[in-house]
Amino acid sequence: MISPRKAALVEYALSLPPLVFVFDYNPQTLSRSRSITLRTGNAPGTRGGYDFTLPTETARAAMGVTVQPETFNLDILIDASDRLKDGDAIAGLLGIEPELDTLRQMVEPKSQGPLGLQMLSSLGMGSSRAFQRNESASVLLLVWGTHVLPVFMTSVRVEERDFLPSLVPYRATVTLGMQVIEGKNIFYKVEKVRQTVSAAINTGRTVASAIGGLF
Repeated sequence: MISPRKAALVEYALSLPPLVFVFDYNPQTLSRSRSITLRTGNAPGTRGGYDFTLPTETARAAMGVTVQPETFNLDILIDASDRLKDGDAIAGLLGIEPELDTLRQMVEPKSQGPLGLQMLSSLGMGSSRAFQRNESASVLLLVWGTHVLPVFMTSVRVEERDFLPSLVPYRATVTLGMQVIEGKNIFYKVEKVRQTVSAAINTGRTVASAIGGLF
């Protein structure tokens, strides 16, 4: 049985209130997906793409192909049972509502307020200046193991399962959907370097194994 590891979602902004969600997470249940979109249509030379012969011509074969950002789906359990047994006053009064409300606010639009602070647009406390009234989604950092990935939260699905006598939930299963923000930001650059080094290690190990099998 693999012990759960701590993971976190942290809003990357000067926000009011600051949003941080820390949770126990078993990485065996993380789902990652990436796809490409083919838009070559009736490309000349071959069905589905452009023709090529040499390795230097493969970029032409992929003309019209778009790589989509990586997406994540996380299934997590939020449970205040242990805190209730320990007599935690907040858990006894609010259950897991603080955690659920944090996740809800991570998908609500924000507007820029005084001193560059971001706050919920629904509060109506943003700046009166037109260029500062634009609403935007929160940029979050998914911190998990060796990964620190910038993401947008694309969906939050909550299944509340057990309740206190006050009907406040104290246990829920939550499914989080996220999309990685790819580009030149430092977090994504570090992740790509990590992936490149890891892939090189795998290639070296594979080549060494193949050469060893010849003797």
